[in-house]
Amino acid sequence: MAEGRTAPDVERPSANPLEQSERLDAGSADNTTKRANPQADILPGDSATTKAEKIERHGDTSNGDVSTGFEQSAPKRRKMDQESALTAAERTEEQPGRKKGVTPIKKEFLVDISRISEPAHDDDAAEASGKTAQPPQTVGGKGGKKKGKGGQNHNRQFGRSRDEIQLCMSRAKVNEFASSTCQFGEKCKYEHDIRRYLKDGKREDLATFGSICPVWELKGKCSAGWRCRFAGSHSKEVEHEDGRKELVLVEREKPGEQINGDDEMQEEGVGVVNVISNAAKISLRKKHIQTVKSDQYLQWMNEHNQDPTNGRPRPDLKAAVELIDDEGIPIKIAPSNGDSNGVHDIRASYVEPPFRASEKRRIYYGPETPVLAPLTTQGNLPFRRLCVSLGAQVTWSEMAMGLPLVQGEKGEWALMKAHESETAPPAYSPKNPVLDYNHSKDLKFGAQIAANKPWLALKTTEILTSLCPQLRAIDLNCGCPIDLVCRQGAGSALLDSHAKLEKTLRGMNAVSGETPITVKIRMGTKDKHPTAEKLCQRLVLGGPEAQDHGEGPCGVAAITLHGRSKQQRYTRSADWQYIADCASLVKKLKAERSTITDTAREPDARDLPASSTSGTGEGLPYFCGNGDILSHVDYTAHLQDTGVDACMIARGALIKPWIFEEIQQNQYLDKSASERLGYIEQFARNGLEYWGSDEIGVGTTRRFLLEWLSFSCRYVPIGILDELPPRFGDRPPAFQGRSELETLLSSGDYRDWIKISEMFLGPAHKDFQFQPKHKSNSYEIEAEG
Repeated sequence: MAEGRTAPDVERPSANPLEQSERLDAGSADNTTKRANPQADILPGDSATTKAEKIERHGDTSNGDVSTGFEQSAPKRRKMDQESALTAAERTEEQPGRKKGVTPIKKEFLVDISRISEPAHDDDAAEASGKTAQPPQTVGGKGGKKKGKGGQNHNRQFGRSRDEIQLCMSRAKVNEFASSTCQFGEKCKYEHDIRRYLKDGKREDLATFGSICPVWELKGKCSAGWRCRFAGSHSKEVEHEDGRKELVLVEREKPGEQINGDDEMQEEGVGVVNVISNAAKISLRKKHIQTVKSDQYLQWMNEHNQDPTNGRPRPDLKAAVELIDDEGIPIKIAPSNGDSNGVHDIRASYVEPPFRASEKRRIYYGPETPVLAPLTTQGNLPFRRLCVSLGAQVTWSEMAMGLPLVQGEKGEWALMKAHESETAPPAYSPKNPVLDYNHSKDLKFGAQIAANKPWLALKTTEILTSLCPQLRAIDLNCGCPIDLVCRQGAGSALLDSHAKLEKTLRGMNAVSGETPITVKIRMGTKDKHPTAEKLCQRLVLGGPEAQDHGEGPCGVAAITLHGRSKQQRYTRSADWQYIADCASLVKKLKAERSTITDTAREPDARDLPASSTSGTGEGLPYFCGNGDILSHVDYTAHLQDTGVDACMIARGALIKPWIFEEIQQNQYLDKSASERLGYIEQFARNGLEYWGSDEIGVGTTRRFLLEWLSFSCRYVPIGILDELPPRFGDRPPAFQGRSELETLLSSGDYRDWIKISEMFLGPAHKDFQFQPKHKSNSYEIEAEG
């Protein structure tokens, strides 16, 4: 506590700085999220992974209106053994006076909550799918209309944010007197009168961000036009010579920059890369894009499986995906590098040998490259952009399902978009420089996919590398524990099929061009039966089948191990001792390779990953650890004690995104409430630039901001902790902050989160609702993909 600062009156409830008439509840893990009700509704923009997660928690609430691609799931949470596997840190003696499982708060910040009497919520119940043992009830007796399914949240509505009167898109971006033709003519159901729309159909402009549109301020043109909630900052009324007054939009051309451009690209936000055209998505949907390399490799794989003794070499593969028209005739497509001035005819597709693992673009992992994990829902572009600004060196997309990508689904392809700040190279200052590593060609952003079949993984990989040039690597997810994903054979289910997984990764390497392939795994599928060591050995050396036929390793450039099993999901602590054992094994495998005397069984050097450092670890994949990193102390300790090359951070980044800044400076950063509020403002600005500044964009930004606030409210400021370091499994007693704003930011009441969002996004729409997707189980929420 700062010298001279008086201790707060712990008996007095805190006043809410946003609504003085309401008492502000204290921040406590036991009562922070009691009122938070899981989000059940499936929204049109949800990715396949988010849909699966919602169905798993609550059942299918779409009533058949929304196709999720997954079948109904049984209640997901198994009753697990109460005995927990202790990590190395937990095996050490507890600090004197520190109670296990309780965050040590200084006494002067504790508050009395004895007068609060609300029933406790069970974490497992909060995670359940929402089914009840009662049969569906009916209305009107036998044969009557069935009511909706029982259980929590099935009748909840997320609400929406739309204008009362919607303006026709033919009028949204033109001046009042401009001639524009609506394709629907008189049958159009939207408003064409701009003045009436501004007066009666649209809410008043926002007064935040200086009343200036963030999009217009940055690029000189707002793609929302009159629908923008800051339209007054880029419009004016002009009087013509005949006395008529016209409302006109103002465009501000920045020096050396053209504001004119493709309208479709203008809609994608500011500084966004990996934008796939609607034409390409339609072609995927109609199966007009031929994955030639994948088809050839899969044909070779099938023939090789039927007769493994034929000794046929891997096929030479065509160099690009092929786009054909409805009559099967190849057509021209724009090159993947984004150069819209030139096109190329791929009818004369040339043949070249596929890139070997050693020939791919080299990447780098080291102590100076903390990794932001793939995060379901929360790992959106605005949040990743915030983390990059705070020091994240490697970022991953939210896990994208392979089949929706191959089918051209808009929601899944949106996950592949990245901000231009993610295309910059990561930090690079290794003790031993990486051989042939070109730092200028490295990127921060990579795509993570999930697939249950080799053909799906190969086709997804080939399409991604052809249409998304700005990818550091493609990661195959083998760690997702969601039942609806695993029952299809994807995610953690691949951990039970090591040979299948190895073949899949080898095929992905064959069709990915120069883009490296990585994999994220768990300890295994069952508690107390880890299999990751055997899997790591197979991935590094190649399985017995591959060695017998001279195929060598599958060539992954990096392996990331999450220190939990599939059955464990996100409960209990990550087992970093097991991660250390696997990291040690990977390093020992080089010596094991050198003992191979049979040259026929020795792996081809071209099949070894291009991730070695000069003089050490030649041909070995990078090995990263993941799980329960909440401070720079955890990060540094795991690097030193386990021997991993780098660490991946998930929920720790959601709780405090400046953890990357702490790692850079190697010290705790006691962020003030105003600094934390500044990060919220930055996220809101990022969201408006990406999702748009119209009513829908503001509502979407608010929704994802609230999703993040449901995690960030768990942060306990360093200055009020009695002992360090903070621990992931600890839950704080009720406390109040050093200021009213700090107390507000620690509130677990989602109504306070909405009020925080209103500081930057204005009052919420009257139809807007927010129900967080978790209750008291926020400490076990499934954030990682």
